Amino acid sequence: MFKIGDLIVYSGHGICRVDDISDKTYAGITKTYYVLHPIENNQKLTINTPVDNDNIGKVKLMEQEEAERILESFHSAGINWIEKPQLRVQVYKNIVNTGNRMDIAKVANTLMRKKHEIEMGKRKFYQQDSRILNTIQNILFKELAITLHTSPDVIIEKIKSMLRIQDKTTIQDIC
Repeated sequence: MFKIGDLIVYSGHGICRVDDISDKTYAGITKTYYVLHPIENNQKLTINTPVDNDNIGKVKLMEQEEAERILESFHSAGINWIEKPQLRVQVYKNIVNTGNRMDIAKVANTLMRKKHEIEMGKRKFYQQDSRILNTIQNILFKELAITLHTSPDVIIEKIKSMLRIQDKTTIQDIC
């Protein structure tokens, strides 16, 4: 069970803070709920999710050791590039949906390398690939930054350095 103040990754909403744990009654059924707020939501979106659904889309922020292993994984090759765009998008989305952070980092690694290669050839990066990469960077890279007590821009620069991408792109350009 999470505690008030914990930061968690909640699927579809990114990194959220547990602001409260309280009993709520919906349709005559009372359950205990986490009250979550995405950390980057200016409109103060409130998410209520049952505590007993702990294994559905909610995970605690990674530990520093895992974050360091994930960051170091960018020194290695990612996963295989799939030439057929629809198949590639489906396979990569399935990997992202597993929630396995190391596998997700491998997808990001491959997409970042390929994006750089394509753009260096003055071609346009496939929009669906860009969406997958944006999703990963908006959640995984921010989670790495929080865990390693730095900023997403520092994370992206470290990763680009590991991938030997030497342009002056900022995280906003990539995301």
